[in-house]
Amino acid sequence: MLTLRKNKKGNALAASERPKTSLTIRKDVRKNWFPYLLAIPVLAWFIIFCYGPMWGVLIAFKDYKPLLGFEDSPWVGFKHFVDFFQGPYFWRVVKNTLLLNLWGIGFGFTAPIILALLLNEIRNKMFKRTVQTITYMPHFISLVVVAGMIHIFTADEGIITQVLQWITGKEYSSLLGYSSMFRPLYVFSGIWQSIGWESIIYLAAMGSIDTSLYEAADMDGANRLQKMWHVTLPQITPTIVILFIFAVGGLMASGYEKIILLYNPLTYDTADVIASYVYRRGLREASLSYSTAVGLFSAVINFGLLWMTNNIARRKSEVSLW
Repeated sequence: MLTLRKNKKGNALAASERPKTSLTIRKDVRKNWFPYLLAIPVLAWFIIFCYGPMWGVLIAFKDYKPLLGFEDSPWVGFKHFVDFFQGPYFWRVVKNTLLLNLWGIGFGFTAPIILALLLNEIRNKMFKRTVQTITYMPHFISLVVVAGMIHIFTADEGIITQVLQWITGKEYSSLLGYSSMFRPLYVFSGIWQSIGWESIIYLAAMGSIDTSLYEAADMDGANRLQKMWHVTLPQITPTIVILFIFAVGGLMASGYEKIILLYNPLTYDTADVIASYVYRRGLREASLSYSTAVGLFSAVINFGLLWMTNNIARRKSEVSLW
């Protein structure tokens, strides 16, 4: 028996004319079975290691005791969140996290773009490859080794300390003992380590630019700087916007590894961020529920920033993650 339904205009459509979504999916799976097969391990990894442990955030609402177990630990609601908000370190760690990441966006985000623009203008292939190799190499150095190098270079007789003394005419001991020095050392050492590697994606975007645009600019009498500003930058703007959304989405998150390797009690007032605070309270002091609450707070704020930045980018530039 042929069944009928009405479309938006009220016209009757036979069942055979309906969109057969499930049939289309089955056909696509049969046709592209190998890519789907390759996707299974990736999906399994995300489900097991990313989504599976998410139930653990409930620890933030409990007074978790390992000996009692997850179910028998008493429920305390938002107690740990209130303790964090009213605690003496709330404003310090939030301020330090925001300032450190704003420094990272202001200097670290723009540096790879500038390097990629400059490399794109180099016509000598040998020189270009040499510069790329030199700037890529620090990315492959272990973070522990990088932190050790920073400790050596900023020691009393370190090269960075000596250069700073020569420039300012002031006497300095170990620079990592000065709270005012932590952010510049952290940010600019990060730029040195990652600038070459992060410029790859911008160079790839520049490689797909239509050369006829540059030819048209040449006919209009544009110089190299004008072509860079009016042709290259607008063409890679979608890539910049996407990466900027990710960067803003991580404003409340800082990698604790490098901070822990570099900071000390003398620099806590500028170096102590949410991640390092969670590390101390969670692992050193075994305040598992409290540290989980602080981490959950950071994750929620990051998601809100990501959602807000994505919406603004979609309205202003029509480029967004979703």
